[in-house]
Amino acid sequence: MRFTRILLSRSVWKGPNVVDFGVDIREHILKKIPIKTKARSATILPQMVGADFMVHNGKAYPKVHITEDMVGHKLGEFSLTRKPFSYRKTKNR
Repeated sequence: MRFTRILLSRSVWKGPNVVDFGVDIREHILKKIPIKTKARSATILPQMVGADFMVHNGKAYPKVHITEDMVGHKLGEFSLTRKPFSYRKTKNR
């Protein structure tokens, strides 16, 4: 059975979003230097495993360590843009 473009999700037939970060990723992995980026839509490739990225979430650059399980996902999936909600106890006056 051959898959047609209609059956595949858009990201599959369009291909991965490969971004040039302007640095040698292997060098940064060896030196343990994080790569600072705003490219949240960049697809994580197998060459990036072991690297540290600082991905922009709209306010700050939280650190993301790339593992083998993350290959194929986007960088922005691991840099949360919203804080988790929690009730704060109020002081009794």
